[in-house]
Amino acid sequence: MRLGRRSLLSITVFLAVAAIVVAGRSYEMRRSARETLSNTIAVNVTSGGDRGAGTLREALFVVATATGPARITLEVPRITLESALPPIVNSHGVRIVGRSGGSEIDAHALSGGPVLDVAAANVSLAGLLIRDCPGAAILVRATRFSLQTATVENCDVGVDVAENAHDLLLERNRFLNDRVGVRFAASSRDTAVIANLFSGDKDAGLWAVHGQPEPQAEAITVRDNRFDRNHTGIVAGNVSILIEQNEITASQAMGVDLVGAGAVVRDNRVSGGPGMGIVAEGARAVIIERNEINGLTAYGIMVRGSSNALVRANRLYDCAYGMAFVLGNPHGPSTAVDNVIIEPRYDGIDVVGDAPILRRNQVLQAHAFALRVQNFESPDGHTVVSAPFLDHNSFGPPASAVDKYGVARSSQQ
Repeated sequence: MRLGRRSLLSITVFLAVAAIVVAGRSYEMRRSARETLSNTIAVNVTSGGDRGAGTLREALFVVATATGPARITLEVPRITLESALPPIVNSHGVRIVGRSGGSEIDAHALSGGPVLDVAAANVSLAGLLIRDCPGAAILVRATRFSLQTATVENCDVGVDVAENAHDLLLERNRFLNDRVGVRFAASSRDTAVIANLFSGDKDAGLWAVHGQPEPQAEAITVRDNRFDRNHTGIVAGNVSILIEQNEITASQAMGVDLVGAGAVVRDNRVSGGPGMGIVAEGARAVIIERNEINGLTAYGIMVRGSSNALVRANRLYDCAYGMAFVLGNPHGPSTAVDNVIIEPRYDGIDVVGDAPILRRNQVLQAHAFALRVQNFESPDGHTVVSAPFLDHNSFGPPASAVDKYGVARSSQQ
């Protein structure tokens, strides 16, 4: 059927109007993009003093009133602070970067409080060195924050994350000789701590502790970090957290300390030092699996006063002791399955006043007992009987001083 002249005219007009609309929208998008770039305020810090023209303080005041995103570039090698800086409140986006080679912020003269107070979303920091803080180097109390290629040294807390903060990225930073490297007050969804170095931290490299369990909270991801010579590498209590593929060496007390619920510890390597490897104390339903643990002068894995813990497919060697299960909840027994313990200097598995399920574990070349089962005598004279459930474990070959099964049973005072 042929179209009439009027129909052809209508179609032509419609197509012309549509082309005009598309062209207009394209122009508006390009103009909006140009305006976004032109509205970015760039401020250079050219003075290392505490206040005055060109200082970091003045730069923060400038970007606080900006109606668009802002960038602060530190062009000086060192900034010495004498009083607290104003908080970062521009939610359009603020990026603070150090000069090539890094820029140091010396905070030793501050009386307390954070050096940088991140009170607005969309803030990123890179290439900074913050040192000698009596309080926190960075306080994060907003969303969408990132810290990259920074060093925080000799501060009370490196990065202090408030309960309301989430969607954070801490990547390729160094936390050296702080009291705590990174501290979380609660679970933090869409948050990752990746490829950082925590070294010489006096309490813990990473501390994530909340007063009460947080059901259905999304896990903080702690991955591919190195924890070296800290008092404790990671402390996690009642915070949803996934700890995986980290290298934890020479911890003074513990590599990983778990309290309460919400933790998964998998595919890490814990080695060396006088402390224990992974400790679950008063924990519930934690998962400890596929970790490699070696060279410790204490226990590789300790599960104490806990319930429903799963210890699975871990490999332990050259430790003083392999694993221990102590005074667990008889109504929620913990389970150890498919673990391999090679040549412990003393016992392979100790059970004290507990009734764990031990299934398909292997203890090879124990120098004392492959499995030692002990009752616990409380100070009031009450006896807590140990009654592990054993299923297809391999406890041999034993050392010469052990009976042919490598198993001992006694009472612990």
